[in-house]
Amino acid sequence: MKPGAKVKVHYTGTLDDGTVFDSSEGKEPLEFTIGENRVIAGFENGIKEMKLNEEKSIKISAKDAYGERDERMVVSVPRSKFPHEIEAGGHLLLKGPEGQRMPAKIMEVKDNDVIIDLNHPLAGKELNFKVKVVGIN
Repeated sequence: MKPGAKVKVHYTGTLDDGTVFDSSEGKEPLEFTIGENRVIAGFENGIKEMKLNEEKSIKISAKDAYGERDERMVVSVPRSKFPHEIEAGGHLLLKGPEGQRMPAKIMEVKDNDVIIDLNHPLAGKELNFKVKVVGIN
């Protein structure tokens, strides 16, 4: 497929232990345009050479998915910046400096600080996808 081609795929994404982290099963297929960087690089690269109705499995290294974990992304934020009812293990959706949404996991709640992890939940993990191309325009 050339840059600019619109592709529709059905997929199931799993971790190495078999845990399903995302799937289009029972939903509309994922639709994106080749070359617009709307999906992770390893996913797009794995699909580029596929043809209509082709199925295959793709294994994506962490660096071509959501990157390696970065311990500098685990930060301490003043407790006063959070609502009263937060607890460790919970998740937040923060707004970045340019308005982008940033998922964060609450690691620890202390008296004066909250430790949050801004790494993507799939950072540092190899991803496996079973994909089927169901449309190309």
